[in-house]
Amino acid sequence: MSMFGKMGDMYRLQKEAKKIKKELAKLHIWSESNGVKVTVNGEMEVLEVEISPEADHKAIAKGVKEATNKAVKKAQTMSAEKMKSVMGGLQGLMGGQ
Repeated sequence: MSMFGKMGDMYRLQKEAKKIKKELAKLHIWSESNGVKVTVNGEMEVLEVEISPEADHKAIAKGVKEATNKAVKKAQTMSAEKMKSVMGGLQGLMGGQ
């Protein structure tokens, strides 16, 4: 492949990565624990924290931590799945399998 061909492919992959990043920002993932619901986007940013009025206030801190960690792990998994196509294309350009 010529240098210009590789540069074109790199540009295409960069464009695809930007598109996926925008999609991830729009993706909302939530998790609940101990009466606390945390919503994050695909970029691992916490968007919202909801606390049930019935929640035991002693368990709220634990619930926030657990729900946030679960939501972030889900977001990481979804982000990795979406980025696989871009990373696979990049490996191909670099001569990998």
